[in-house]
Amino acid sequence: MKASTKASKGLFDLTDQVAVVTGASRGIGRSIAIRLAEHGAKVVVSSRKLEACQQVVESIREAGGEAIAMNCHIGRKEELQALVDQSLKTWGRIDSLICNAAVNPYFGPSIDMPDEAYDRVMNSNVRSNFWLCNMVAPIMKRQGGGSMIIISSIGGFQGSDRLGVYCISKAADMQLARNLAVEWGEHNIRANCIAPGLIKTDFAKALWDNPSILQKTVAHTPLARIGEPDEIAGAAVFLAAAAGSYTTGQTITIDGGRTSGMSRSD
Repeated sequence: MKASTKASKGLFDLTDQVAVVTGASRGIGRSIAIRLAEHGAKVVVSSRKLEACQQVVESIREAGGEAIAMNCHIGRKEELQALVDQSLKTWGRIDSLICNAAVNPYFGPSIDMPDEAYDRVMNSNVRSNFWLCNMVAPIMKRQGGGSMIIISSIGGFQGSDRLGVYCISKAADMQLARNLAVEWGEHNIRANCIAPGLIKTDFAKALWDNPSILQKTVAHTPLARIGEPDEIAGAAVFLAAAAGSYTTGQTITIDGGRTSGMSRSD
């Protein structure tokens, strides 16, 4: 739909839209799925564990929203295609794709990283998004437009002595969004990244549950705290809605100001 059509119902209204969210059973993905549904979207809640997805679906339905659960291993191309096919079979369209699922099986210096761990990070965090976005883009073209959102990380802007390859994968996601924006923009398809800082999720627990890392992070964050999943979900709603209809090829950083170059003085 064109922005002018949506705007008449409100800049953040997602009524009649269908959103597919990967990694949606917990953390940032769960918050995004719930908030998209709150704004009217029909949501496909996806992750590897169907039961966990179903719990999110039940929360959405209890609040009056519409959602279905589907398990999907993002590293398997046939399962990604099945996710797309089932979404179309259920609701006939896909307006927003949120690529949130990611992995990080290794924490340490890059020189010691096993090849298997490297392949898993790059394949899950980059190739799966490449696959899924290219599966969905032709559908959005037929519909007259859509929004693709990739959850990256501020790690994509920074080097790291413990998360090096993860950071490389997140930088690649930013470039993937730019490429998609250029390739599909003429068809009213937008592609953007969201780059969170440290967010209190199970995925990032090894960081925020470490007192030394947490203290250092907070000390270099102007807002003097880490983030919550809902503080990322709002940006996803913006990018999916008419409010974000002229935003494409961008990376929106949400990190409490950490990458601004400021640090707090005690």
